[in-house]
Amino acid sequence: MSSNAGSSASKDAFHAGFACFVGRPNAGKSTLTNAIMGQKIAITSKRPQTTRHVVRAILHRPDSQLILVDTPGLHRPRTLLGERLNELVRQTWSEVDVIGLCLPANEKPGPGDKFITGEIAKLHAKVVAVVTKIDLVSKDTLVRHLTNVAALGDFADIVPVSAKTGENLEELVKVLSDKLPESPQLYPDGMITEEPERVMMAELIREAALEGVRDELPHSLAVVIEDVEDEDSDGGPRKKIWAEIYVERDSQKGIIIGKGGERLKRVGTKARKGIAQLIDSRVYLDLHVRVAKDWQRDPKMLERLGF
Repeated sequence: MSSNAGSSASKDAFHAGFACFVGRPNAGKSTLTNAIMGQKIAITSKRPQTTRHVVRAILHRPDSQLILVDTPGLHRPRTLLGERLNELVRQTWSEVDVIGLCLPANEKPGPGDKFITGEIAKLHAKVVAVVTKIDLVSKDTLVRHLTNVAALGDFADIVPVSAKTGENLEELVKVLSDKLPESPQLYPDGMITEEPERVMMAELIREAALEGVRDELPHSLAVVIEDVEDEDSDGGPRKKIWAEIYVERDSQKGIIIGKGGERLKRVGTKARKGIAQLIDSRVYLDLHVRVAKDWQRDPKMLERLGF
């Protein structure tokens, strides 16, 4: 929107644009996105490098439209997949209007935080330091932490928040929205994400499969939705979904399936509930586990798996 009537018109103008949360793995980026949206948009896990896709969540407000872009964490790549994810992150950073640097309140800023602060300082975006997980520390510890954060870089703002309790979330949204450019709405009313439904289904299955696994297995997991059909069953209409869970080795396949198929059954139950909520429909989920040797290093398999 253009402003013709001086500063008061500018103050009342509509703002719209893109904001991105960045930070090292497990800084609370996806959890924060979900908390601001008030619903699950991005999958979460205690495992580093859980996020693999750029997810855009659209928050509609009377005076602004804030598009939150959830990205994978920047990390030292060991595979072709890792390299491609880092490229995706850097490209996204270069395109957003505001960057929220997530720094957990319960961990001192370290070399990784300093590295990311230096990287984003080169960009045109305004940078807000977002101190996450403030529910885990005392007020005194938080005050000291905020001082350490302020010394990290030249931030447009510093906002302490808790995704868990909701403390200061509204303030963070206001700070981010105020820093967006004046612009008409970028997405239609009612649209909360541009993520394709099948990708979100696959992500919910991957989130369920990640629960409780150890070591390197999380990085070896990928999910593809093979087919979705509408069908009439005894209980009424439902979606029938066929999905493949890919791992890199036979031993990993055994871990995912579990003794007598018990673990795969639990994965299916959890994922089915999440998908049913997502698409507001009854769901029949058919899961299979496949081995694709070293798929993270195989360009053809990466393409098939959507990377």
